[in-house]
Amino acid sequence: MLRGRPRRGREAHAATGDDPGGGADPLDAAQERRVRAVLALGGVPQADLPDGVQQVRLRLLERAASGREAPRDVSAWAAVVASNLAMDWHRAKRRQERLGERLAALRQPAEHPSGEDSSVLSVAVAQGLDELPDAQRQVVVLRFYADLPVRSIADQLGVPEGTVKSRLHTAVRALRARLHEDEVV
Repeated sequence: MLRGRPRRGREAHAATGDDPGGGADPLDAAQERRVRAVLALGGVPQADLPDGVQQVRLRLLERAASGREAPRDVSAWAAVVASNLAMDWHRAKRRQERLGERLAALRQPAEHPSGEDSSVLSVAVAQGLDELPDAQRQVVVLRFYADLPVRSIADQLGVPEGTVKSRLHTAVRALRARLHEDEVV
């Protein structure tokens, strides 16, 4: 749909040959892998990853179509957008879970099955990430999985570097405690 009608700002991109709506994919293969990784590590299920990648592409195309300049670091921008999408996914999931919890409160609580022995650590880390507050999970994923520097994370999120460092410290401490509590490490 974006290709079907001309939008403000496309002429400038066409002159330079980097028209995001003219058939070229706004995300290269490495950026797409990074977006997929950020989404997956942010807790988005595998089945929803293609939709998440498309959402990032769409937001980049919409940004260009609205006449705003391209982000200085498209890869970092895409990782932050993917992280925000993962947070949105978790919020929606939590709303559904709250409803499920209300229904489950009416019956006996079920036993939680333990993870397979071969993937205990990855399951524990994933559960630990799921239990972190959104802001902490976001900076952990961006720092350690998207491999963004603290300064870039702070710039993209619009918070001071000290805030990013504080969230990282608190999140890592909580994850470490979780892994020790579960006797995984």
